[in-house]
Amino acid sequence: MVMGATGSKLEKALGDQFPEGERYFGLENFGNTCYCNSVLQALYFCVPFREQLLEYYSNNKNVGEAEENLLTCLADLFNQINSSKKKTGVIAPKRFVQRVKKQNELFRSYMHQDAHEFLNFLLNELVDILEKEANAKDSPGTSSQSEKIANGSSHLHVNGVQKEPHITWIHKSFQGLLTNETRCLRCETVTARDETFFDLSVDIEQNSSITSCLKNFSSTETLNAEDKFFCDKCCSLQEAQKRMKIKKPPNVLVIHLKRFKYIEQLGRYKKLSYRVVFPLELKLSNTLENADAEYSLFAVVVHVGSGPNHGHYISLVKSHSHWLLFDDENVDIFDESAVQTFFGSAQEYSSNTDHGYILFYENLGGRS
Repeated sequence: MVMGATGSKLEKALGDQFPEGERYFGLENFGNTCYCNSVLQALYFCVPFREQLLEYYSNNKNVGEAEENLLTCLADLFNQINSSKKKTGVIAPKRFVQRVKKQNELFRSYMHQDAHEFLNFLLNELVDILEKEANAKDSPGTSSQSEKIANGSSHLHVNGVQKEPHITWIHKSFQGLLTNETRCLRCETVTARDETFFDLSVDIEQNSSITSCLKNFSSTETLNAEDKFFCDKCCSLQEAQKRMKIKKPPNVLVIHLKRFKYIEQLGRYKKLSYRVVFPLELKLSNTLENADAEYSLFAVVVHVGSGPNHGHYISLVKSHSHWLLFDDENVDIFDESAVQTFFGSAQEYSSNTDHGYILFYENLGGRS
């Protein structure tokens, strides 16, 4: 599709401020594929992710016999945008969308899909592909490696030696570490278990903020009655206190607001339009073990609509020093002060149905 009026309008609006070498392209919608388009725009403006993907493209573009997969399709799409002669326009991510549908039957229908489920699926799928490639390089000629990965074994054996799972550039961007601490209230023994994450899904409350949601995420919970904890030291079920802390913050912190809640009385999911303030600058202190981390907001995937099974997704993106709104094919400049219109509504019924759903923060100390 050729560049329409929106492209030239955007160029005029930015004028001399159009960032050198940057491209702002809308993405065509193939029938309810806004969940995919909104996430792709957030990832395109996640600079470390984009740079690594473009590097991957340039390293692999001459590999003739390589089979097409989700990673090659995405790298191809990002390269198409990045290397375009035009600064603005519209691109049809057709091959990528076809590949997604081929790979995962969940996304095959024309029904409204969940952008967060798609983001999770995409990052995990890309990690799988990169791990398989790394293991094939480490031990050419053995198919057992990829079979082990396919069967969910993360620790591989190469020549009888156990090998740690490969750390990909996706891990380096998005992976953080949580520690789950459980303290037995009888013997005071603390059992700690670490687990990795690519994003944090947090419960939300009316008239709250991301900071308070994260505080609740890390708050201490008492395990008693039917929920007692089996303490290895006491060799019995005991009352305990449990809490989750961020042990190692990621370079890119993705926060998913749980806006869709199952209401038992209704027997269905309901969208929570709660007002949840997400600041442009976020400090992680009380959720973090022994440290502070400062983050800056660079993208927001917004759910538009009053219910979970229908609606639309758009994304707000910060590029260089200005904000843009990507709505499928359309790209518009956007005032930073208007970001707050996407916090949600303080009233239960409101005509504003555009609510922040997935937030992307960049770690200011983690720029490498």
